[in-house]
Amino acid sequence: MITILDGGMGAELIRRGAATSGGLWSAQALLDNPEAVVETHHDFIRAGARLIITNSYSSIPSYLAKGGIEDRYEELTALAGQLARRAADETKENVRVAGSLPPLSESYRPDLVPDDRVARSIYDAMALALEPYVDLFICETMSSIGESMNACEAAKKVALARGLPVYVSWTLNEKPGAGLRSGETLNAAYEELSAIGVDGFLCNCTAPEAIEAAVKELSDWTDKPIGGYPNRVSEVPEGWTLDNALETERRVDITPSVFVEFARRCVEKGATMFGGCCGVGPEYIAALAKAFPE
Repeated sequence: MITILDGGMGAELIRRGAATSGGLWSAQALLDNPEAVVETHHDFIRAGARLIITNSYSSIPSYLAKGGIEDRYEELTALAGQLARRAADETKENVRVAGSLPPLSESYRPDLVPDDRVARSIYDAMALALEPYVDLFICETMSSIGESMNACEAAKKVALARGLPVYVSWTLNEKPGAGLRSGETLNAAYEELSAIGVDGFLCNCTAPEAIEAAVKELSDWTDKPIGGYPNRVSEVPEGWTLDNALETERRVDITPSVFVEFARRCVEKGATMFGGCCGVGPEYIAALAKAFPE
């Protein structure tokens, strides 16, 4: 039996017209249409997700500054927690909420990670904003050891009072076995994060082939929860940011049935958690839930 995660919230909100592909991205829905966030959570739950992730991926100062509202990041992060908690509580299913602590600049860009002092201050505040509403924290799409240490240490400090688990999820080099996007090895990252007591190890927003290889490695090192939630992005161009002219494309070869086969192979290699990231909608999670019934 595995824990089924949800899919890509930002892309799904864009598909529904509740967010934009640039600018404030998924945070736009928090401002303009919070009910769309709740309904999207509900659709992933109806599809079979039993762990949903808060829509706090872009409620970070650097993104909100594009709209001149960077000072509202704690408020909007808390709202993301409230909406996810509401969606989980409104269902009869046993659904847990994971509080997302994301990259503070851009995804996939270890070269743009803020310095430790700045990062820790923001992560501390985001973790405190999410804590009343979540069952665990997930520091996701972490592209380097330093980035993941800053997020996880902040989450661990806030999680201590309630004994909440803290998971890390790294984004990987697209070449299977080539480590993190920073060039650091997965083993080095695992050793550093394991030393501070992180409770689960995942990989996300990466090609499923790379995640499959990473799951095999992680299964050799730990008995804690491991897994992944791949995206359907064909390749991330060097220097990509959310708002520049470089574009990513969806992989049309990853259909729901192909996605399920990747999940099967990951479970065979030791994964206990699986879901989806960018481009993975409720139909993919439904196929996954059918393949791995409760």
